Amino acid sequence: MANGVAAASRDDGWLRMANGNEKTTDDKNDRSPGLLFRYSRFAVRHSFRLRRLAIISLLTVAGVYVLVALFQSRLIYFPSRHYYATPKDVGLLFEERALITSDGPSITAWYVPCPQAKGSIIFCHGNAGNMADRLHDVTLMHRMGYNVLIFDYRGYGNSEGKPSEQGTYHDAQAAWRYLVESLGESPARVILFGRSLGGAVAIELAKRHEPGALVVESTFSSLVDVGKLHYPLLPVSLLLRYRYESIDKVSSITCPKLFIHSTDDQLVPLANARRLFEAAASPKMFIETPGDHNNGGYAYSPAYTNKLQAFLDESLKSPARPFRGAP
Repeated sequence: MANGVAAASRDDGWLRMANGNEKTTDDKNDRSPGLLFRYSRFAVRHSFRLRRLAIISLLTVAGVYVLVALFQSRLIYFPSRHYYATPKDVGLLFEERALITSDGPSITAWYVPCPQAKGSIIFCHGNAGNMADRLHDVTLMHRMGYNVLIFDYRGYGNSEGKPSEQGTYHDAQAAWRYLVESLGESPARVILFGRSLGGAVAIELAKRHEPGALVVESTFSSLVDVGKLHYPLLPVSLLLRYRYESIDKVSSITCPKLFIHSTDDQLVPLANARRLFEAAASPKMFIETPGDHNNGGYAYSPAYTNKLQAFLDESLKSPARPFRGAP
C-alpha cells in the first residue's frame, strides 16, 4: 500500500507539474503549430512593411529625379522681365537693338559706345535678373575706355523664348555677329566678359571665334561639378541636361585669359575655379579677390578694377579709334 500511495503521490506530483509551468513533450508538440503560426504571421507582416517602405522610398526618389529632370531649367535660370533702369538712367548714351538668333528668337541688347574706344566688350551676365542689374559693370567698363555690348538671354528682359544651354550659346553668337558684322568691330579688339553662368557662355563663344581676350568671373568648371557639390545624394551627372562643360573647352582657347574669383564664394568654391584655370591653355592669369559670389570680383574695390583694366589694355595693345556708329 505504501508503495502504491507513494507511486500515486509521484504520479499526482508529475500531473501537477504537467498542469503547471513544466511542459511535456506532448505539450510542446501541441503548442508548436500555434507558435509557428504566430511567427509566420509576424514574418508576413514585417515583410509586407519592408516591401511597402522600399516601394515608397523608390517612388520618392523617382519622383525627385523626375522633378529635377523636368523642371531643372527653373533650378538654373531665374530671369526677370522688368527693366528697372537703362543706361540712360546712369548717364550713358546707348542703342537698344533686337538681335535675331540663328534658331529664331529675338533677343534684346544694349550697345553703349565709348568715344575713342580701345576696343569692345561683349558682356555675358549670370543666371538671374537681367541686364539692368549689370549697369554698374557697364559703367565701370565704359570708364575704362571700352564700348560695351550687353544682351539678355532668351526669356530674360524683353528677349523672346525660354532659356536653355544651347539657347544661351545662340544668343551670345547673335551678339558677336552684331558687333563684328554689323558694327564692323575687329575680332582682335573684342573682349568677351562672362560672369558666373555667363562665364560658361563666354568660354563657348571664345572657342568658336578668336577674340582679343577672355575674362571670366565667379564661373565654374562645369555645371555638373557644381551640382555634385550642392546635391551629393543625387546622380547629377545623369540628371542634368544643361551641363556647361567649360573645363573641356578652355584648353583650346588661345587668346589671353583672365580668371577672377572671390575667396569666400560658397556657390562656386575657389577650388573649382582653380580647377578650370589649371585646365586652360596659356597665356592666362588668375586674380583672387575678397567677397562672396555676388559681392566680390573686379568691382570689389578700385584696386581690383584697375587690375582688370591693366589686363585688358595689355591684351589688346591697339590704338584707339573713334566709334563708327551703330546702323
